[in-house]
Amino acid sequence: MSSIDIVRLRRTTVSSCPVRKANLKNPAVERSNPNWARNRQALANCAVGFDKDAIGGKYGRIYVVTTSSDDPTNPKPGTLRYGVIQTQPLWIVFAKDMVITLKNELIMNSFKTIDGRGAKVEIAYGPCITVQGVSHVIIHGISIHDCKPGKSGMVRSTLNHVGHRLGSDGDSISIFASSHVWVDHCFLSRGADGLVDITHASTAVTVTNNYFSQHDKVMLLGHNDKFTADKIMKVTIAFNRFGAGLIERMPRVRFGYAHVANNRYDEWKMYAIGGSANPTILSEGNYFIAPTNPDAKQVTKREAYGGWKNWKWRSSKDVLQNGAYFIQSGWGSCYPMYTRTQKFKVSPGSMVPSLTSNAGPLRCIVGKAC
Repeated sequence: MSSIDIVRLRRTTVSSCPVRKANLKNPAVERSNPNWARNRQALANCAVGFDKDAIGGKYGRIYVVTTSSDDPTNPKPGTLRYGVIQTQPLWIVFAKDMVITLKNELIMNSFKTIDGRGAKVEIAYGPCITVQGVSHVIIHGISIHDCKPGKSGMVRSTLNHVGHRLGSDGDSISIFASSHVWVDHCFLSRGADGLVDITHASTAVTVTNNYFSQHDKVMLLGHNDKFTADKIMKVTIAFNRFGAGLIERMPRVRFGYAHVANNRYDEWKMYAIGGSANPTILSEGNYFIAPTNPDAKQVTKREAYGGWKNWKWRSSKDVLQNGAYFIQSGWGSCYPMYTRTQKFKVSPGSMVPSLTSNAGPLRCIVGKAC
């Protein structure tokens, strides 16, 4: 099969998500669509929350990754890098199982979907993914682990542009000054820096159905305490499983708004949800299992130099196990101002073990429900 398949996107009204349970409206619970491989782009209809409108490569052609090789400056057709730097929309899939070790950070262009369904795809042991200054990106169904810092050097970002990069921090996924980004059904672990970092006025981001494990600083929202442009940030974090070996930042938020809903927290070493610079956080229907350490039972951590009593941090329908406790603050409503299409049902925290049972990449087989 050629790298850019001549088969165009099927224009169809089918909007089946990879896994769905209609009464919960969570596209991550019950496998139900045996025809997913014939209409992969229907996945773009399945996001919830602030990134509901992300389309990725929905209106583009299928591009098939056939090799795990990588060249940061002159990528060859058939490689992942060659697909993500194209200027036209593309839906990127994989011809076979592969482990891709990038030689420098992978800089994505707008209107791209990385869809790992049907193969076991890992990006590991090198620099990983950078989403910078772009929009409409979907990353679905891959494992990203053991990421390393990128080196200073030349990296191609489009067919017509190769530029000097100063090096990357070693994030698994770095979302920088971007919008309409959806990270879904991925496995993320053991990065050199963050697993998912969302900074520099990025907004309209949804992080759902992922499995996180074995890492220190998991997820950062906001660049630093002086970067006030992050006030526009709106992020939905839902249906994820924060597994064993995690320490902190699930997430850590600055300035912006985070709706943290129906996630499972198996443990944390320091805290689960933290922040500084007066962010707004709604923790809704989560399932928190505190660590055995009696000094680390608190879910929340605030870093404040002028007081935090007015910060809007709320807990609603959360389940708090093994002595976990959430310190609330602020007054007035802090529910997300979702549009009609962005809204989704948030279940009581008691439902979360079931809701997150399929977190991480799905083992999808062509012709079978997924």
